[in-house]
Parts: sequence; C-alpha cells; structure tokens
Amino acid sequence: MFGSHLSIAGSMVNALNEAQQLKMDCVQVFTKNQRQWKTPPLTEQTCNDWLGKLKELKWHKRTGPARVVSHNSYLINLASPNKELRNKSVALQNEEIERCEKLKIPLLVSHPGAHMGKARARDDKNKLDGDFTKDELAGLKRIVKCLDKLHKDLPGYKTITCLETTVGAGTTLGYSFEQLAFIRLNVREPKRIAYCLDTCHVTAAGYDMTSDAKAGQVLELWDEICGLKNLKALHFNDSIGEVGSRKDRHAHIGQGECGLSCFRALLNHSQLADVPKILETAKGMDENNELWDVRNIQRLKRLVRRKTSQKKERWT
Repeated sequence: MFGSHLSIAGSMVNALNEAQQLKMDCVQVFTKNQRQWKTPPLTEQTCNDWLGKLKELKWHKRTGPARVVSHNSYLINLASPNKELRNKSVALQNEEIERCEKLKIPLLVSHPGAHMGKARARDDKNKLDGDFTKDELAGLKRIVKCLDKLHKDLPGYKTITCLETTVGAGTTLGYSFEQLAFIRLNVREPKRIAYCLDTCHVTAAGYDMTSDAKAGQVLELWDEICGLKNLKALHFNDSIGEVGSRKDRHAHIGQGECGLSCFRALLNHSQLADVPKILETAKGMDENNELWDVRNIQRLKRLVRRKTSQKKERWT
C-alpha cells in the first residue's frame, strides 16, 4: 500500500494516471485549490473521468483497502476562537466532505486546528502527558462542536475524517496522542473520525522512534490511547528537525531524524498492512535522474521484513 500525494493540475484524473504509471497502490490528492476559500464546483466531466478511472483501476470499491485519500484545505481551522473564521472553516470542510462523497474518496485527512491563544516559546517542548492548557482544551472543544455540526448537516455520509498528527508549532493542536483521542472520544459520531499518523510530525512532536525498541513503545502507546484500529492513513516523511524540535520540515526517507526503525515498525506491523502509506516528500529527480517518489518507495520496500537493529541508521 505505497503511494504519494500527486498533483491534480490540468485535471483531477491526472493524479490517478500518474499513480498508475508509477505503479503505486494508492494516492493522495487535493480535490480543490488548498489555499483558496472559494472554488468552482466539480463538473460532470471531472467526476465522470475520475470515477471511470477509479473503476478501471478497481479502486472504486468501498470494501478492501482504501486506495484514495484526500487532504483538506490548509485554510480550515475548526479550533479558531473567531466565530466568523470558524463558520467559514466549517463551510469549507463541508465542501471538502461533499467533494469526497461525489468522487468516492473514503478518507479525508484533516489538520485538527489551532487554538490561537497564548503561544509557547519556540524552544519549549511539547507536553505529551495528556495535560492540556486552558487554551488547548477550549480549542479541542471547539473542534468537537464543529465536527458534530458537520456530521449533523451531512447525515449518512461515508467519508471518514482522519485527524492528522502535528508537530505542535505555534498554537496547533493534535501534537499529542491524547489531544487526538479527546476529539474522537467526545464527538457524537466517533465512527466518522479516524486518524492519520505522519512520521515527520510525530518525531518533531517529541515521540522518539529512533530505535526498534523505542518505535515499538510508541506504537504501543498509540494503540493504548488512540487505537491502531482507528489509524486509517499514514504519511511517510523523514524529519529534518530532530526529535521534539516542533519543526514541520520533511526529508526524503532515510535522510532525516526519524530513524529507519520508525518506518520499519510501521511497515511491518500486521495491523497496518492495508493502511495507505503516502509520501509527502519533495518531488523532482535525484542525482541519478530517478524520480524521488520512486526512490523513496524503493527505500521503504527494502525495510519490509528486514532483520531489526537497535542502531539508528540513515541513507544519504
């Protein structure tokens, strides 16, 4: 289940065509311009081309592994204390879900939001013990309220919102497993909420997976707090920032601070075999004129069922 976030430039179906050309198992896309509040509605031609290609690839079925993932707009902030901005965010998230339903995209990865209250100093470490500040708790409650409204306004929709782990920069929420769990535990329809774990983000947030033993402990902690069964999407990115740096900067696989053990633990966990594993690393060609997406997937495949080691490793 290896794939990448691919461009929809020219037409949405182009992302599926490229995924097929690169022999990927899954793909992540934006269904609209992620930096604009307003967007033209999906045309009948766009939907027909997309749905036709899904059927050709046999990726259209609701049963079996999810093959297509969407990512919501960067503008959305369901945790905002500003009512006008929060309402705009709810409306845009509503549109994101509507578009996923029309395009038969089962998973919508979404950033939880930012509480916009008092920000911590840049060098302060994240508190990963489940102790929320007043501003954080207020932001989390606003997210829950917004999600409940979305679910009420869109009854019976099948698209699952996957809350993504964050690095905890600024006032962003979702950097701790407890924060993510709080949201799902408090919404009225928890079955419509799942999670997306980003390897760069959890590393920069402060979860150390730089050895096989540590990586195993982090996954056990995740299972205890959020549940592996609720982990529906994975973003595979190495981290330029070290453990706990709170820097959201992605690196190619094996060239950052995650440690190969981080990827190995996720790749070889039996409960995660059918979870889509999406690259969000830089595009372009490497020094050997090979596509970086292809090279990164090759690197990940080499870690499947490899003999484990306690030594931190890197590729150059």
